Amino acid sequence: MKKHIADTLVSAEPLSGARSGKRWLLLASAVAILSGCASAPLPPAAEMQAAERAIGTAEQAQVVRYTTVELDTARKELAAARLAITEENMPQARRLALQAQLNAELALARAELVKAQAVNKDMQQSIDAVQQEAQRNMSGVKL
Repeated sequence: MKKHIADTLVSAEPLSGARSGKRWLLLASAVAILSGCASAPLPPAAEMQAAERAIGTAEQAQVVRYTTVELDTARKELAAARLAITEENMPQARRLALQAQLNAELALARAELVKAQAVNKDMQQSIDAVQQEAQRNMSGVKL
C-alpha cells in the first residue's frame, strides 16, 4: 500500500480530473500526517539547570551585598523562562534561561570586582601609612 501511495504521488503520467483531485487529496493528507508526526521542541532542561546553578552560586557568594540589579534580573528571567515552558514556547524559554544564567554570572563577576576594589583600596591605604611612617623615621635620622 505504501509503495502504491508513493508511486501515485510521484507518478509523471497525466491523470484525469477525478484522479488528479484524488492525487492532491492524498498528497495533502500525507503532508498533514507527516507534519503531525513532527515532535514538539523539548523544554530547555540543561539551560534551566545552568541558570538555576548560576543564580544559586551568586546567592551563596552574597552578591546582593555588592550588586542587586543583575541578580534580580536573572531571577525574573528564570521565572519568565518557566512561564514560557508552561506556555510551550520552548525557543523563548531557552533564550530566557540563557539570559538568566548570563545575568547571574555577571552579578557574580561584578561582586568580585567590587570586592577586589575594596581590597585594593585597603592595601593602598596600608602602603600610604607605611610610607608616612618611613618618612617620619627618616626625618629623625641624622647622617
